[in-house]
Amino acid sequence: MRKARKYALDILYAADLAGCTVAQAIQTYATMADHEIPEYSRLLAEGVDSHGYLIDGYLAPCLAPGWTIERMPAIDRGLARIAVYEMVYADVPAAVAVSEAVGLAEELSTPTSPAFLSGVLGHVSTLVPQPEPAGERD
Repeated sequence: MRKARKYALDILYAADLAGCTVAQAIQTYATMADHEIPEYSRLLAEGVDSHGYLIDGYLAPCLAPGWTIERMPAIDRGLARIAVYEMVYADVPAAVAVSEAVGLAEELSTPTSPAFLSGVLGHVSTLVPQPEPAGERD
């Protein structure tokens, strides 16, 4: 799944950098890639795109005073949005979504990004209702 998240990040980053839509970035990525884009990557990229306003609504109040989502590095912004999408819309446990975002930040972003994302997403996770563990539902 980490590869799928990275592909989704590549798509979101390309759209952000080129100033194009996510759909255009997916099409370009599919044309240039020498392999099929994982379905989960498409789901994440399209989900972040279609729910962006709501996702940013979770992120914005969790940033430090004076910080905005637009001020975040593009990679961190994409990773944060993917993690929030997974927590809110894909029923991925918060701990998994945060861990994956932090792990990718360690590989792909600045030295301060993992701690930054861990803090922001940890705060977001307190705002997102978590699914009940299997077997505990009524």
